[in-house]
Amino acid sequence: MIHLAENGFCADGEQEELVAQGALEIGGRLPVNTDGGLIANGEPIGASGLRQVHEIVLQLRGRAGERQVPGEPRVGYTQLYGAPGTAGVSILSR
Repeated sequence: MIHLAENGFCADGEQEELVAQGALEIGGRLPVNTDGGLIANGEPIGASGLRQVHEIVLQLRGRAGERQVPGEPRVGYTQLYGAPGTAGVSILSR
């Protein structure tokens, strides 16, 4: 959630409003961390990026079970940031 503005999904400072509106929940307009993110999965360093890609693949295939985003998701976006200055983005589509 902390990088929503930096990635262009909202203006700086709008993150809290998106949370309050429920926009980032699985049924919201911009679902984020559908598998619970680092809080639910821990931080296995390099494996975090792979975990994110795996979750997006499950979502796009409609196989995420209780975490499934409603409808038919067409695009998924992953972003990771780590020290010292390591960053990566993956965009997957059906």
